[in-house]
Amino acid sequence: MKPIIIGIHGLKNKPAKKLLESWWIKSIRDGLQYYNNFHDSFKFELCYWADMEYEKPLDPQMEDEDDPLYLKEPYTSFEPPKTEKEINNTKRKILDKLEIAMDNLFLREDAIEGIEKIADLTIRKMFADLDTYYHGNCSLNQNEKAKTAFRNRLAQLLKKYKNHDILILAHSMGTIISYDTLLHVIPNLKIDTFITLGSPLGLPVITKKILLELGKKIDENSQPPVPDNIRNNWFNFSDLDDNIAANYNLADDYNFNKNAMLPKDNIVNNEYIYDGQKNPHKVYGYLRTPQVAEAIYNFLNRKDSFLTEVLKRMGIR
Repeated sequence: MKPIIIGIHGLKNKPAKKLLESWWIKSIRDGLQYYNNFHDSFKFELCYWADMEYEKPLDPQMEDEDDPLYLKEPYTSFEPPKTEKEINNTKRKILDKLEIAMDNLFLREDAIEGIEKIADLTIRKMFADLDTYYHGNCSLNQNEKAKTAFRNRLAQLLKKYKNHDILILAHSMGTIISYDTLLHVIPNLKIDTFITLGSPLGLPVITKKILLELGKKIDENSQPPVPDNIRNNWFNFSDLDDNIAANYNLADDYNFNKNAMLPKDNIVNNEYIYDGQKNPHKVYGYLRTPQVAEAIYNFLNRKDSFLTEVLKRMGIR
């Protein structure tokens, strides 16, 4: 089957779909060319949901920095790093301890009373789109639940390519929408590879919401499942300086699916810089990392073994 890459963006308003889609493609190509001098074409389509929350897209021509349509961080031309930055093991150990503390705070049966309300207030204050997703209706269509609308938009796009080998390339809040869509809306639609970039899926406030929607008991041993329709790989990529992905290790937060699969966690260096300011959460930087480029390259160039092809024809894979 032909490969298709489906992208889904994250939080906040975005440039117009056509422009944003072209910037994702450029960033993917930057990484592929840097990683393996890859020049072949590939099919890509972006699941764009910002238009359900924002009346107008961000404008790259806007010069007034105080205007809500001002675009602060556009795509920039790629300059490969001269040297690969070493992983900060001290930061890694701090984040590991923070993960344990947060899990104990949110996922114990005897969790502090009112902690859920505090978490929801924090989400509401810092991440308006995420709060709308969990609790509200679409800003531009008050008759439709945001959670339902966002999931259905992605589901419809994935159904369009049901006869393709699908790679979902999800960033930030897009990883939550993708995970929920695979689990609840299209559990039987085969997904070859799932790639999460700068994902908050490891944060206990998010895993708890997943467990609650599944009707599962909440305690320190509860884990959401890897969706069964992910067939070959779930790669998770995080920069240790990316606060959204502070819980960078998803493998210990999720349970095996029927294909005995867990997320494969990778620490990367997101080198996105604009106007002298680094943003380790920016999608363009993630897409350019050699580790992400390698995962995309392998998906686009993988040749099925004879055994895999036989299993597919038998309906086993």
